[in-house]
Amino acid sequence: MAEEELYDMLVPPGVPRRMIYDVAEKYDVEVVRRQQRLSFANMDGDARELIAFRGKREVVEEVQKYLFEQLKEFVAE
Repeated sequence: MAEEELYDMLVPPGVPRRMIYDVAEKYDVEVVRRQQRLSFANMDGDARELIAFRGKREVVEEVQKYLFEQLKEFVAE
């Protein structure tokens, strides 16, 4: 049987830890570390280790929607 393809959603830098923990508890995703090349300002080509939520596509899409709603509320506070 073929393995189901998993998707990553990079967590934007600066997201509060409590939101990351909240997502990990509410959704069927794994928090993983991922190397990502940056290409802006003076970091062109630099690789940074970022975290991501990994899971099934539909779950990752739900996580993205939820996290962005939480971030909007956080910024508005």
